[in-house]
Amino acid sequence: MTASTDSCTEHVARVIAFFETLTPQTLAQLAQVYAADARFKDPFNDVRGLPAIHGILAHMFVALRQPRFVITRHVTQGADCFLTWDFYFFMDRLGGGTEQKIAGATHLVFNAEGRIELHRDYWDAAEELYEKLPVVGSLMRWLKRRANS
Repeated sequence: MTASTDSCTEHVARVIAFFETLTPQTLAQLAQVYAADARFKDPFNDVRGLPAIHGILAHMFVALRQPRFVITRHVTQGADCFLTWDFYFFMDRLGGGTEQKIAGATHLVFNAEGRIELHRDYWDAAEELYEKLPVVGSLMRWLKRRANS
């Protein structure tokens, strides 16, 4: 069973606040936002359950410096929510240590308790990440030019 439309506004506000203030310490609140058997999928991961989701988010803080999300828009219909966001971070091996930005979107589905049962991220790994890498980026940009010619 999924959450009602009336309660989704509250759930969405809680999720936005969670992601915009996410730190290694606030990961302890994951069970307040996600269902125990929630599924999380992005271009690199497809996992189910709180421990696996916690692992992905915890790894983000190890691999990147100062990662942060800024939710730019949200649309809700029934138990479904669609968020657009910008993800900012620093990565020493990428961009000479300058702040990087990835733009993306997320589809969320809430259960009857108002917790996320499905979290699906959509973002273009080729454009937003691979093209910025020194060696791989040159190849990706070349392939893009060839595909567009």
